[in-house]
Amino acid sequence: MPKPVIGIPADRRLLGSHWFHAVGEKYIAAIAQAADAAPVILPALGEHYLREWLAAFDGILFTGSPSNVEPHRYQGPEPAPGTWHDPDRDATTLPLITAAVSAGIPVFGICRGFQEMNVAFGGSLCPKLQEQPGRLDHREDATQPLDQQYAPVHEIALARGGLLHSIAGVERIKVNSLHSQGVERLGERLVAEAEADDGVIEAFRVGDASAFALAVQWHPEWKVMENPFSRALFAAFGKAGREHATRRSR
Repeated sequence: MPKPVIGIPADRRLLGSHWFHAVGEKYIAAIAQAADAAPVILPALGEHYLREWLAAFDGILFTGSPSNVEPHRYQGPEPAPGTWHDPDRDATTLPLITAAVSAGIPVFGICRGFQEMNVAFGGSLCPKLQEQPGRLDHREDATQPLDQQYAPVHEIALARGGLLHSIAGVERIKVNSLHSQGVERLGERLVAEAEADDGVIEAFRVGDASAFALAVQWHPEWKVMENPFSRALFAAFGKAGREHATRRSR
């Protein structure tokens, strides 16, 4: 049976004097290796090819990125100077998220993708968790080597009976943390799947989705084949993609 085809929306980035549509290699590798699926990069072209993409793909992965969702998308505060935004990606991913879920296509959000999914369902974001009373500093130390930046640093509690709990088989796991933004108000139809000890939501699912529809704030794609839980998470997404491919071929 052919592998499921997973779309990965790209960032739009200015490299030198030219614009590029780019996706981090670690996400492509995680789809190819741990999900056992065929990755395809989707350019940040807004809604122009939404119908064609929905007909062609068996899953969509919404990745992390150095950019943030533009605050006007969720009636948020003015961004701090120097904050990187990607309006072309926003214009592509936000409508694609809700359309894919409605079409029964599996979706998986990571970091920025987690935040996009919350905004797409009407939620809001806290721009700087580290400045909120009682919150941990969820940012990485950018002066350290990558392996240390992406090392597990804090535990999260998995919702008993939830999807992550069923995949992990335990109630607590330790994850990495490389974000400053987080969920302020959880979007409609979303159900919390995991929380950090400071109460920050670390994962959620779309409660009434007919297929896999999950988002996590941490980075399971990092060296995914070396982490049993991360590998199982991508495998579950890949399995959902194969089920969709089977339905699509009928």
